[in-house]
Amino acid sequence: MKRKVNSYTDDFKLKVVQEYLMSDATVSEVQKKYGIKCRSCISDWVRKFGLNKPTEREIEFERAMKEQNQKSPREQELKIKQLEKELEKEKHRTLALNTMIDIAERDLKIKVRKNSGAKQ
Repeated sequence: MKRKVNSYTDDFKLKVVQEYLMSDATVSEVQKKYGIKCRSCISDWVRKFGLNKPTEREIEFERAMKEQNQKSPREQELKIKQLEKELEKEKHRTLALNTMIDIAERDLKIKVRKNSGAKQ
């Protein structure tokens, strides 16, 4: 007796995989919902599309990002100003260090910077 082979479209497979990954449902629950008889189909489709269920760390990171985005505009403005000040300070620090290196190389004849493209 021949067995009927189900062939599913990629759109259907992707829909099933996304539902599985985005919900707390188990593979068997999703299989029952969509009438999929194959035990490993969903797992195979997950691999096929290169997707994974998010890890606890990824979920926690996502929550933290949402909380960060919920800060008031005033708090975000203050944070931006603070970061701009820090950036300006680092630009001045970099300029000072580059000037010191230039002086050392010119006056003390000390080679500090590496020649780009030099063979090693």
